[in-house]
Amino acid sequence: MQGTVDGFSYGAVTPLVAYLMACLGGALGLRCTTRSLLVTHSRRPAWLALGSAAIGSGIWTMHFVAMMGFAIKETPIHYDKPITYASLGLAIVMVGLGIFIVGYRGATGTALFTGGTVTGLGVASMHYLGMAGVHFHGRFTYNTLTVAVSVVIAVVAATAALWAAGRVRGFMWSVGASLVMGLAVSGMHYTGMAALGVHLDDTSHTGGGAPEPSVLAPMLIGPLAFLLLAGVVVIFDPLMITGRPVPRPVEHKPGVPASTVASHPPRRPALHEGSRSEHHLSRTPQNR
Repeated sequence: MQGTVDGFSYGAVTPLVAYLMACLGGALGLRCTTRSLLVTHSRRPAWLALGSAAIGSGIWTMHFVAMMGFAIKETPIHYDKPITYASLGLAIVMVGLGIFIVGYRGATGTALFTGGTVTGLGVASMHYLGMAGVHFHGRFTYNTLTVAVSVVIAVVAATAALWAAGRVRGFMWSVGASLVMGLAVSGMHYTGMAALGVHLDDTSHTGGGAPEPSVLAPMLIGPLAFLLLAGVVVIFDPLMITGRPVPRPVEHKPGVPASTVASHPPRRPALHEGSRSEHHLSRTPQNR
C-alpha cells in the first residue's frame, strides 16, 4: 500500500526555521575556518574542529527541524535515537575531513575538489542515515536519479562553501556565502525528500500525522546549545568578524631593517630649514 506523505505539516514554519539553522551553522563554520587561516599551525586544528562541529551541527539541526513537518497520514512515525545521533556524528566527522583538507592544503585545485566532495558526501550521508532512523509500519524507497541530484547539490554546495571560507575575508561576504550555503543545504534536503516513496505494510493502520515537537525537541537541545556557544565565540573574537587585518605599508631602505624604519615617526622639518624659509619670505619684498 502506498503511503501519503506530507512534508509541510506546519506550513512554512519548519522550512524557514530549518533554513535559518543551516545558515547559522554555515556562517559559524565559515568564520571558524577563515579564522584558522589567520593563526599559527599549532592553533589551527582547534579552529578547524570548531568549524567542523558548527557546520555539522547546523546541517543536522536543519534536517530534523525540517523533519518536524514530515508526516505519513496513514501511520505514526518514530525516531531511533542511536541512529539519529549517529547521523550527527557522521556529519561532523565527514565535514571535518573536508575542512581539514582545505585548512591545510588551501581552497584551490585538488584540495578544494577533494574537500568539497568529502564534505558534500558527508552532508548527503547524514541525510539518508537520519532517514534510516525513521520508523513506521512500512519502508522507504528512493528514486535513484533524484537521490543522485541531491548528492550533486550537496557536493556543489560544500565546495562553494569551502571556497568561500578560504577566499572570502569580509564579514558581509561570509554572511552572503552562508545564506547561499543554507539555501543549497535546504535544497538538498527537500530534493532528497522528493525522491522518497512510502510503502506501508499490509496491516491495519491507525491515523498518522506529524510527530509532536516534544519527540524531536529534546534531541535538538544539545546541538542548538552548541551553536549558540559557537556564536558567542564568534561575536567576542574581533578577527573572526573582520578577517585578516590590513597590513600597514612599510618603507624599505637598503641596509636598514624594516622594523626600524617602520618604528620611526615621520621626520619633522629641521629648525634651520624653517628659519631658512622664513628668512627667504622676509627678504622677498625687498627684492622687488
